[in-house]
Amino acid sequence: MPIFAYEAANSAGKNQKGTIEAETSEEAVRKIRTQGLFPTSVREQKAAAAAKKAADIKKKKRKKGMTMTIGGVSTKMLTMFTRQMSTLQDAGLPLLRSLQILEDQQKPGKLKNVLGDVCESISGGSSLSEAFAQHPRVFTRLYVKMVAAGEVGGVLDVVMQRLAEFMEKGQRLKRRIIGAMIYPAVVISIAVAIVTGIMYFVIPKFQEIFADFDVALPALTVWLIGASKWVAGQGEGQKVPGAVWVMASPVIIFFFFKLVRMTKFGRAATDVIRMQIPVIGTLIKKTAIARFTRTLGTLVAAGVPILEAILITRDTSGNYVFEKALTKVHDSIREGETFAKPLRESRVCDAIVVNMIDVGEETGDLDAMLMKIADNYEEEVDVAVASLLSLLEPFMVVILGGIVGTIVLALFLPLVSMIESISGQKS
Repeated sequence: MPIFAYEAANSAGKNQKGTIEAETSEEAVRKIRTQGLFPTSVREQKAAAAAKKAADIKKKKRKKGMTMTIGGVSTKMLTMFTRQMSTLQDAGLPLLRSLQILEDQQKPGKLKNVLGDVCESISGGSSLSEAFAQHPRVFTRLYVKMVAAGEVGGVLDVVMQRLAEFMEKGQRLKRRIIGAMIYPAVVISIAVAIVTGIMYFVIPKFQEIFADFDVALPALTVWLIGASKWVAGQGEGQKVPGAVWVMASPVIIFFFFKLVRMTKFGRAATDVIRMQIPVIGTLIKKTAIARFTRTLGTLVAAGVPILEAILITRDTSGNYVFEKALTKVHDSIREGETFAKPLRESRVCDAIVVNMIDVGEETGDLDAMLMKIADNYEEEVDVAVASLLSLLEPFMVVILGGIVGTIVLALFLPLVSMIESISGQKS
């Protein structure tokens, strides 16, 4: 009787491996489930040995026609591949043939190379999820686990469709936020460039005029001239013009922020601080809730065990506050408690979110309830973005008006003194 090697999750969500005798893979899956396990990978041992051998050969030689590439695979390209793969599987094409068709359609690049490797692994006996897992920079852990669940359940086409929809909605939410931030970013950048130009070119001309008339300058004007010298690099002992620092400051702040977030403490501190910022913190919180509920809902709907689904969602949430809350949820479920209780105690979600999850647990429709929460919060993110823009516009007008008014006042106060001095001399 054939022997099948399997990987499965137990009731605590921990992975374990083993072998079992069965006539077919379907019978092997049934036997594994009778042991209280949730199989994620089942294959005949001969196929497993062939897959290992193919992987070893692939490491030693490069595939013919493979091109050198720089960078990774964009989310847009991966989403398109997932959607096309779902369509081909739904049409009944064999798995290997579907991958070969999609590989031929790709332009030379990273994704084409990866699909070539995947086809080679499939030919060697690997499962699709195992082949994807060999490329973690392209196929995330969430992606691989959902594909594995689809393979075990025999619904790969459905799972690929859900994956495509999940990625498309994630991209749509990201584009909305980025698109809304473009307008204020452009306005602020142009305003900073104009003010820097005035300080660099215009103010020194007025300084020469004031020096010719030898008038006493108000404190505001003296400060403005000092700032102009700093921008132009004419300050005492100054080596680098201030204009360089002004233009480079966004890049410096960006890389400093990235550097801080590379540490565990820095990432925790920045996430906590960002969620406390008025208006912006609300937007970040709603975005995080929409992201984690859609991710978890998609995994649960695909048949991934709940404990493993929570761990994957935690690792892909991108927010320390929610990672900590989901860790408590995982520990609670492992000990036989409910999902909603630790989430309510963490106070990272609104009461309505916790109540909807509680109802989903009681009715057995947790995945559907999570999807509804995600849809609602994505709509709320749109409203929050619109509110942020409505606040930013008058705020920017006031700030820019104050800057321009200060410059005008600082330049015209000495002119008034000059006019009064000239009038006094005539009289």
